[in-house]
Amino acid sequence: MIRTAVAADLPALQQVFKAASLSNAGDGPLLLARPEFLQFAGDGIAEGRTRVATTASEDGDQLLGFATVAVDPDGGLELEDLFVDPERRRRGIARQLVLDAIGTASQAGHRCLSVTGNPHALGFYLAVGFVEVGQVATELGCGLRMQLDLART
Repeated sequence: MIRTAVAADLPALQQVFKAASLSNAGDGPLLLARPEFLQFAGDGIAEGRTRVATTASEDGDQLLGFATVAVDPDGGLELEDLFVDPERRRRGIARQLVLDAIGTASQAGHRCLSVTGNPHALGFYLAVGFVEVGQVATELGCGLRMQLDLART
């Protein structure tokens, strides 16, 4: 199930964010040297921009992953966050979150969804329809700038 995140989700979002961030081979030492990059503030929650994928469990909903979108300064739509619990990867969760973002973006009249992605995620982004349009310097190194034409989805 995908739903809009609520404030009570923040601890679980922070846990998924940190675990997913540290799970990419080679990223751990850099991130541990800059612990501020392992903090997820959840700014999009109050604005309704963060969506979560959950599954029912005996203890209530279990958060599997999340995505946050934002309107960039040029009026385009940006996928700010896309994180899935590393133990739940390769089960279609990230794909469902992207499809949810595409649906929301299309309904709002956006024609493009952009993302600055980690090079580790290139295969995933290509598989869901993004195309690489360049590279961008980030505080943690080189990021891939990618776009998805919503008219083609």
